Amino acid sequence: MVPRWGSKETGLLMSHGLFLLMRTYLSLLIARLDGEIVRDLVAGKGKAFLWGILKWCGIGTLASYTNAMIKFLQSKVSIAFRTRLTRYIHDLYLTDNNNYYKLMNLDGGIGQGPDQFITQDLTLFCSAAASLYSSMGKPLVDLFVFNYQLYRSLGPLALSGILAGYFSTAVVLRKLSPPFGKLKAVEGKKEGDFRGLHSRLLANAEEISFYGGADTERVFLVRSFKELQRWMEGIYSLKIRYNMLEDMILKYSWSAFGYLITSLPIFLPAWGGSGGAMELADAPEGMGRERGRMKEFITNKRLMLSLADAGGRMMYSIKDISELAGYTSRVYSLIATLHRVHADAYYTPRGSHPELYSLADSQGTTHNGFDGVRLEQVPIVAPSLYPMGGDELIESLSFIVHSGDHLLISGPNGVGKSAIPRIVAGLWPVYRGLVSRPRGFGLDGIMFLPQRPYLSVGTLRDQVIYPHTEVDMREAGETDAALQKILDDAHLGYLPQREGGWDARKEWKDVLSGGEKQRMGMARLFYHEPRYAFMDEGTSAVSSDVEGLLYDNAKERGITLITISTRASLKKYHTYNLTLGLGAEGEVWEFERIGTEKEKLGVEKELQELRKRLDKVDEWKQRREEIDQELQKVWANGAEVAPPPYQEEEHSGSEALVEATAN
Repeated sequence: MVPRWGSKETGLLMSHGLFLLMRTYLSLLIARLDGEIVRDLVAGKGKAFLWGILKWCGIGTLASYTNAMIKFLQSKVSIAFRTRLTRYIHDLYLTDNNNYYKLMNLDGGIGQGPDQFITQDLTLFCSAAASLYSSMGKPLVDLFVFNYQLYRSLGPLALSGILAGYFSTAVVLRKLSPPFGKLKAVEGKKEGDFRGLHSRLLANAEEISFYGGADTERVFLVRSFKELQRWMEGIYSLKIRYNMLEDMILKYSWSAFGYLITSLPIFLPAWGGSGGAMELADAPEGMGRERGRMKEFITNKRLMLSLADAGGRMMYSIKDISELAGYTSRVYSLIATLHRVHADAYYTPRGSHPELYSLADSQGTTHNGFDGVRLEQVPIVAPSLYPMGGDELIESLSFIVHSGDHLLISGPNGVGKSAIPRIVAGLWPVYRGLVSRPRGFGLDGIMFLPQRPYLSVGTLRDQVIYPHTEVDMREAGETDAALQKILDDAHLGYLPQREGGWDARKEWKDVLSGGEKQRMGMARLFYHEPRYAFMDEGTSAVSSDVEGLLYDNAKERGITLITISTRASLKKYHTYNLTLGLGAEGEVWEFERIGTEKEKLGVEKELQELRKRLDKVDEWKQRREEIDQELQKVWANGAEVAPPPYQEEEHSGSEALVEATAN
């Protein structure tokens, strides 16, 4: 938050501190001026009284400016703190290490709501920290200055009483104060859970609407809000008793104590301070001495009220510090978890053994810069949140894909097909073995087309070139005409005219259909032209004829395709086939070249079975005609007729059909 002495934050804090000191000095001037005005009023000195009023207005104007600047600088400090922390957290959160993905899907250290930590909790923390600097800085200065002034006016006995009062008040409030820090931390978590349910509802609004799940979602939301409501009502109940105690001690008890202290020079002159005693000694007997006492009393009372206010704010700060501790705990948990995810610093607790396939048991190696995609003895494991162990899908998988060797990965659902690109991309850990992949993204790298096409915020142009920006596109020498050619190859050439041009901004996930979204993913592939591309059901919503043209366009651009699909028709666009499945002994896999003798024999066997079925077509047609004739007789006569003599099996079936029709 304050990285160095010469930072902007240091300047803001020093400026804020100067205005706090100025406010204390003005409070001291106002206390003295208040006593002088009352003295001149009692003495009937009109000119002195009016001059005092003018000075009061002048000091008041300067004090108003000072108070406004204190609030302004407090807000500036708060936003400066938030800016520093937000940049720092974004640097950890949005990295090439995919921390934003791992934070929710692998670590689980902060639950399922990192957005609430970054937006709401961080804001509350920075606001509370800046407010605490103001609420403790000025009262601390006030305590020293006003105590010194009261010591001069009232003597050592008054100062001893004031210090004893402070100490006893702090002890009492500290002992009786509820644990506001822990309460605030739990409240923040419950707020995050409630907000997360609303975010989930908005993200899946269409699916929930199709299922008619509004009532069920309402139950979840009401239950979460009731938990939050009960917790906050409990906090408010605690605050009622604590606030009563605070007001009684800090306002009324301290006010009464202030009257007692300020009366010491009058009732106990021997214990009075030197400043007040000297001024009263110089004053004439009678009315002059009483006016002097009046001035001293008003001045001391004003100082005591300011001192009581400063002490009260210091005592109130005990509660503020506790609440700030709750916010600090939330922000620290976020930053500590981000550091752990970024460094892959997962350790096994002392005295225990790591669970198999937990994040602390990741022993595999990832090699970047390989010309191809290679897995050597890599178990395919669906990870669980740390420190739990993951679920093994395939015990050990090995294959290699070089440039031009297009690979089709097929198999039933749930065998780990989509897990392979997650491991290659680094989203899931490599628990054992070696994973080799190209370095980077783009011409010499690898690109992944996920199962659910993602459409970003921005223009139509931004959808094609994502994750590049328009500046990146112009620097690369690309033009809108080249993008139009890419859309034509992806069979989306009509989009610019239909949607209002390249600079049109819309909610694209609602504008484009399912097939258009997948073809937009192919357009991105054609734009970036990576050397290798993983496609996880990337054309499942596209018709077969268009799908073939898309694959041909990708191969013409020199892109080596690794496709995950259950469509057997895609085999003709690939060189190898990796088949994942379930065998008698668990998960099995087979890596083979498409078009081998074994595969040809399997196809030939299937063709022979089809030929045998086709040979029976004439026989089935004749049988159908006979059944039609029998049915016509039944419908004509309205009575059951004897079927012709067929084979016993056929006869029984025909007889049952005729009888059922007649009935």
